[in-house]
Amino acid sequence: MRRIFTLFFMAIAFANCNDLDADNEAQVTIQFTHNWDGFVVDDTTFNSFQFQTANGENVSIERLRYVVSQLELVGNRNNNVLTQDYNLVDVGNGTGLQLSSSNVITGDYQLRFRFGLADADNQDGVYQDLNVASFNVPTMLGGGYHYMQFDGKYKDANNQDANFNYHVIRAANVSNPSSPVFLDTSFTVDLGTITIRNDAVIEVEMNVAEWFVNPNTWDLNVLNTVLMPNFNAQLLMSQNGKSVFSLGPVTQ
Repeated sequence: MRRIFTLFFMAIAFANCNDLDADNEAQVTIQFTHNWDGFVVDDTTFNSFQFQTANGENVSIERLRYVVSQLELVGNRNNNVLTQDYNLVDVGNGTGLQLSSSNVITGDYQLRFRFGLADADNQDGVYQDLNVASFNVPTMLGGGYHYMQFDGKYKDANNQDANFNYHVIRAANVSNPSSPVFLDTSFTVDLGTITIRNDAVIEVEMNVAEWFVNPNTWDLNVLNTVLMPNFNAQLLMSQNGKSVFSLGPVTQ
C-alpha cells in the first residue's frame, strides 16, 4: 500500500517537470495525527478514561482505525493528478500514519482525500490487506468495507462501564430484505492549498471529539452499539465527520 502512494507522488513529480527545474524536488510526508480537543490521542492514551464527550460521557478508547482514499495532491500546473488507492490508518498499532515520497516537484498543491471508500471502490473482498485486518462489512449490510472502527467504553447514566462501537459504514436499510437501501456516506475532505518549497511534513489532524458533537451532539446512552444496521445513525456519523479533519502544521 505504501508503494502505491509512492507511485502516486512520483506521478505528481513527473507531471510538473516540464514547468520547473528537475533540481527542485522535495521529500514530502503526509502525517496523520489524532487529538481530543487538543489532547494527544495515541496508543499510550488508550484504555483509560481520559476524554469526555460534549454530552458529558467519560470515554476510554480501545481501538481507532479508519480508511482514507482518493488522496489528491494536485499541482497548479496539472489539475488531473488523482489516485483511487487507499490507506488504512490504525492508531493503536501505529500503522498507516505516514505516507512519503522524495520526488515531489516544489510548488503549490491542493490537498484532498476521501474519508472511507466511494461506492465504485467499495467492492466486497477485493482488498487483501483489509480482509486480513477484518475490516469487512457483512454481506447482509451491503458488503464492502468499514470506513472506520472506533471502539471503547463510556461511563453510562449509572456510572458503570459500558461498551460503544462507533462503526462507520455505507448506510444500509435492510428492514425489507427484498428491497434494501444503500447510501454512500463517505465524503471528501479538502484541506486547501499548500506551498511546498523544501522537504516538508504535512500534518493532517483528526479531532476525535468532533465525532460526538458537530452538528449532532451524540448521546452514547442512546447510540452506543449495533450502529452498523442503523441507517439514520450512519447519516449522523457522516454529518459529524465533516468537521473532524483539519490541516495541521506544515513543517519545511
